[in-house]
Amino acid sequence: MNGVELAERVAAVRAFNRLYTRVIGVLDEEMVGTPFSLSEARVLFELAQREVTEVADLRRELGLDGGYASRLLGKLESRGLLRRDRSPEDARRQIAWLTEEGRAAQRSLEDRTQDQIGGLLRRLTEDDQQRLLRSMDTVSKLVGEQRRDPTLVLRPPRAGDLGWVVQRHGALYTEEYGWDARFEALVAKVAADFLEGRGNPRQAGWIAEVDGERVGSVFCMPGRDEKTAQLRLLIVEPSARGLGVGRRLVAECIEFARASGHSAVELWTISVLTAARKIYQRAGFQLVSQAPEHGFGPELTKQFWRLEL
Repeated sequence: MNGVELAERVAAVRAFNRLYTRVIGVLDEEMVGTPFSLSEARVLFELAQREVTEVADLRRELGLDGGYASRLLGKLESRGLLRRDRSPEDARRQIAWLTEEGRAAQRSLEDRTQDQIGGLLRRLTEDDQQRLLRSMDTVSKLVGEQRRDPTLVLRPPRAGDLGWVVQRHGALYTEEYGWDARFEALVAKVAADFLEGRGNPRQAGWIAEVDGERVGSVFCMPGRDEKTAQLRLLIVEPSARGLGVGRRLVAECIEFARASGHSAVELWTISVLTAARKIYQRAGFQLVSQAPEHGFGPELTKQFWRLEL
């Protein structure tokens, strides 16, 4: 990314900030229709979540420096909305809590905010509301604090999932390895084969979700004979790598194959896919053979792997 591209992206983020500020009703740090600044409203909200709060915790939660936090709390205290005192556990620490007047002010702010956001959402169709919520979730995940305990769920494919699998394979492998559309076409054919085999007890598929967002897939499909299964279309989004998603997907495929009476699971992969190869090796797959692969662009090596169950 050069300097011109960076400047354009900075301008785009600033434009979004101005739009967002205008939409939520904040102008010159004042919340429209209330006597409170945005910072004051945030303090009232956080204090309302508990009976007593340590000021140091409040500062850390809101990202405030000591001097600004002290002035902000002092202003709200002078208006009778909160009280401060020394912590009974540690006199060096300060605690704060809302008065009855402060809690009433917070409830009024909460009602006004609910009405404003509800009015915004009611102007949108159901589909647009869902798009807005997904986009906001994406922004939060990219620029907010990363969760340390993301929730991973494996589920069967639903309507639209196979299209996502094809699209993500095509986009990711073009971006990361320079493979051309022939690879995406191959993935589409495998997906079509899976759909044609609906109801076949020898096949199953799984979509991995982290916090409700699709991040991976794998499919167990019939192999060369009735005793052999094939592991197909394993993929993990870059945002979910390192969370054990690939390992879980492969383990699920193996367990299904074993429970379905298969004696082996086979797969093929490309030599440059080192992360996937490590997952296969940990699961017990053995390399059977290799051959040149010319189908996706640059010269590659195709590897065949097998796991005896």
